[in-house]
This record gives sequence, C-alpha cells and structure tokens, in this order.
Amino acid sequence: MASLPEAPTDAELITRVLVRDDRRAFGELVARHQSAVRGLLRRLTGGDLAQADDLAQETFLRAYRGLRGYRGGAKFSSWLYRIACNVFFSRDRGSRDAPLEPPLLEAGSAELALPDLVLERHDLEKALALLKPRERAALVLTYANELTHEEAAVVLDCPVGTLKTHVARAKEKLRRQLEEVP
Repeated sequence: MASLPEAPTDAELITRVLVRDDRRAFGELVARHQSAVRGLLRRLTGGDLAQADDLAQETFLRAYRGLRGYRGGAKFSSWLYRIACNVFFSRDRGSRDAPLEPPLLEAGSAELALPDLVLERHDLEKALALLKPRERAALVLTYANELTHEEAAVVLDCPVGTLKTHVARAKEKLRRQLEEVP
C-alpha cells in the first residue's frame, strides 16, 4: 500500500516562497496558521471579529513582505504572533496602554483557562477588554496560545521579567474584575 507523501514543513514552504516566489506555498503557510493568528487577534481586540480579520490580513501581508527577515531562530508561529501583536499595537499608537471599550464583546470568541478561576466567556471577554493591551497580549499568549514565558517575551519583544509582570498584573486585575461579577 502506497503511503501519502508527507506534508512539507514550514521551513520547506518558506524556502519555496523565498527561492521560487511560490505563492501557493505561502498560501499553505497562511492556511496552517491563520486560525491561531485570528484567534490571538480576536482575543486582543476583545472579540471584534471584523477588526481581528483586518489585522490578520495585515499580519500575513507583512509576513509575506518580510519573509526574508525570518531567521528560523523561533518557531514560525511565534514569528507570526510577533507580527500580529505589532500590527495590533500599531493600529492606534495612542491607545497602546488604554483598555478596550467594553461593548466590543461577542459571545463565544474567547476561551482562557486561568488557575483558580471559573469563567463564563462573556465575563472573561469583558474583563480582558479592561486590561491594558500589553497585559492582555501577555496573558493571551501564555494561556490561550500556550507559549512559554520565554517565547511570549520574544513575541512581545520584552524581557522575560517584564512579561511575567504583565501576566501577574493581568491575572490580578482579572481576579478583581471577576469578583465583582454578580
């Protein structure tokens, strides 16, 4: 019985894009990673699906244009998360440290399991929207996207200690916020 050929690795697809400008190979990379990138951006935007989709499109556009800059030191997905976070943070430089407006929530778009907290999705999204963007990004990357602190620090381009501080502050703010939910 003939076995199916193995799917090419991300590295093989990247090589095909860079060497032959193979757009199908890039399309395959997008197909592999778009769900995770869109999920990250949905959480960062407080469940605003339209904005998350726009930011995801911009993320992949920047990734295509900057693919020569990918050095392979980190996982390709981490490199994409970094671009996605930069796109998110740059959407409005003035609001970098401002919380989101609470009405941007849509039921069922975020799921995050924090220790010692039982969370309803709507309550979680409302609470996440009140965090500063860097705190929200640190929490989402480490819990929802299951990156290590070291990987998340690389994505956010900050020291590991700063990342841990963002996560700790975010968790504390979420605890306080969710304690107030009736």
